[in-house]
Amino acid sequence: MDVNNFTTGVTKFVFMGISQNRELELFLFVFFLMVYMSTWLGNVIIIVTVIFDHHLHMPMYFFLANLAFLDVSESSVTAPKLLQVLFSMQKTISFHGCLTQMFFFHFIGGTVVFFLTVMAADRFLAITKPLQYTIIMKKNACLGFIMGAWLGGFVHSIVQLALIIQLPFCGPNILDNFYCDVPQVVKLACTDIYTVELLMVSNNGLVTTGTFIVLLISYSIILFKIRNHVSQGKHKALSTCAAQMTVVSLHFIPCIFIYDRPFKKFRGDKAVSILYTVITPMLNPIIYTLRNTEMKNAIKRLVGKVLTIYQKG
Repeated sequence: MDVNNFTTGVTKFVFMGISQNRELELFLFVFFLMVYMSTWLGNVIIIVTVIFDHHLHMPMYFFLANLAFLDVSESSVTAPKLLQVLFSMQKTISFHGCLTQMFFFHFIGGTVVFFLTVMAADRFLAITKPLQYTIIMKKNACLGFIMGAWLGGFVHSIVQLALIIQLPFCGPNILDNFYCDVPQVVKLACTDIYTVELLMVSNNGLVTTGTFIVLLISYSIILFKIRNHVSQGKHKALSTCAAQMTVVSLHFIPCIFIYDRPFKKFRGDKAVSILYTVITPMLNPIIYTLRNTEMKNAIKRLVGKVLTIYQKG
């Protein structure tokens, strides 16, 4: 489908950004640059630690390393543009660049949603079927779950994009945001968007709210099992589940606030978007590391090896 047939009149979008105060923009640029660098540092440390520490070669940490990769990817879709909008006077993006950003944002974001479901299923099997767990969660099964999550995210994103490229954009091009996202872009279409809006809200609502409810029920069952049937390693199991529930809440609650309602402007939209797209990917490795003794010990071992090699060199 030729996108240009539907977009005559609009070749680029202009971001309003976070603030019109130049001093505040520069302060926020430095702050979010540090956040973005911390996101990369924390998640890369988790990925490298899981790869090189044989004590962590098990499904739970394999999934954690993949989630860290997704966090870096998700942040990299929006954070660089946010930094450009804050630092530069040129706050624009081409129409095709906007479509590309929306595709990858929903592709990776949708994958994260399905991936958090996979991680919950992993903990559910580990707690409820400990004897069969190692048989079920073999390498091929883990890879299959990961591929399924990526495929789910891809389908979710394609549906969003297919609905958008059919809309005509012929006039307004001001986006009240710091990145391209469905609610703001759809509102600029030069046509009645009721049907498209209904389809998108239904699609996002089914993915986010439905999955969140399933995850809450799953973790409730897991916590009940841990409390009443687990004797050894209870503290470790509770810490792991608490960390995952925190990450799930940080991801799903902002998603539900932004996407599970009509595309109308609310005062807290930008703050929630910043939390969801920039802050949460930085917090995830901190949450998992602080509540996981094995991960903390593995990072210490890795740092010790690096320092030893450096001293010998």
